[in-house]
Amino acid sequence: METTEKSVHVLNDLIEINNDRIAGFEKALADINDENADLKVLFQEYATQSRKNSQELTALVAGHGSDVETGTSVSGGLHRAWIDVKSLFGGSDRESILDEAERGEDAIKAAYKKALTEGELSASAVDTVTAQATEIKSAHDKIKALRDLAS
Repeated sequence: METTEKSVHVLNDLIEINNDRIAGFEKALADINDENADLKVLFQEYATQSRKNSQELTALVAGHGSDVETGTSVSGGLHRAWIDVKSLFGGSDRESILDEAERGEDAIKAAYKKALTEGELSASAVDTVTAQATEIKSAHDKIKALRDLAS
């Protein structure tokens, strides 16, 4: 597979996991009760972040003249983490909600790390993916800190 094809494949994987993340946070938003209203605000922010990420990644894929993934992932592994997580949100146990959110954030953080270290990204993609990875790490760290406070 040539570098451009590899780069497009990695970018499409990142689009899928961002879409999975959106689906997970939207499920959490629907299930979280009012006593955790602060998490609703935070999860809405992170769903919006992943929408922006997907749009930026879509522009990069389209710039390569390639087809863009528009759905969530269909195979196992890292990409399924948010889909699996979304069924586990119970709504009332703050620590459990944050545990599951952190698990999803671990998966997307790992996907970005892999993309940057093994993804053979095109030069045009490196800056965008690096900036998104920084935002993802910050979101992960925030959720982890909240989880630590809840335990």
